[in-house]
Amino acid sequence: MSGAVVEIVRTRGDATEVVGRAVYEHPLPVRLCHWVNAISLFVMVGSGLQIFRAFPSFGAKIPQKDLLHWPKAFAIGGWLGGALQWHLTFMWIYIATGLIYLGYEIFSGNYRQVLFTRRDIPGVWPMVRRYFFFGPKPEQHEAYNPLQKHAYTTAILLGVLSVLSGLAIWKPVQLSWLAWLLGGFHMARLWHFLIMWAILGFVLGHLVMVLLHGWNNFVSMLTGWKKDPEY
Repeated sequence: MSGAVVEIVRTRGDATEVVGRAVYEHPLPVRLCHWVNAISLFVMVGSGLQIFRAFPSFGAKIPQKDLLHWPKAFAIGGWLGGALQWHLTFMWIYIATGLIYLGYEIFSGNYRQVLFTRRDIPGVWPMVRRYFFFGPKPEQHEAYNPLQKHAYTTAILLGVLSVLSGLAIWKPVQLSWLAWLLGGFHMARLWHFLIMWAILGFVLGHLVMVLLHGWNNFVSMLTGWKKDPEY
């Protein structure tokens, strides 16, 4: 159960000393979804960029061709057909993982740990000041601070938008209403492309936060337990 706390003890002879504590932050379903999703994103980004190489444009209103020369060495699939196979295969893994994650968060109540709400708004600026302007460290009472909650909530929304825009591109006739909502096929491609870069921006920030908050944060996503949390 998320939030469970245990004491870390050290025994010397007949004496027992409490030397720390650990909190169960990440339940198994969350950890599995996290790592499967990380692999899926890596493959989908690489294969998506290979697909983009076949037609590097977003239509007549944006440079018609060669908008971005993405190096083939940084793409997955080898050619358009191969990239589509990789992309569509991991699309279903990505969707399934997302549904499992969202379902678990909702039915277990674990979403309270990561969801950004109105009460978190006042805590955003102190964390921005801390991270970007080396300000004083605010006192932490939860597993995630308000800025982290904002980032994770945004990442979930970006994930949903990436699926919707991707489906509009994949089936623009069968899902013409969805393509229309996104501004048409070419605009759906553009939205999909921009969302990908936004997700990559989140991933970069996420990795920076892991480095800033220390090794225990990485270990907690492997074992579920975080040693000596700040809250």
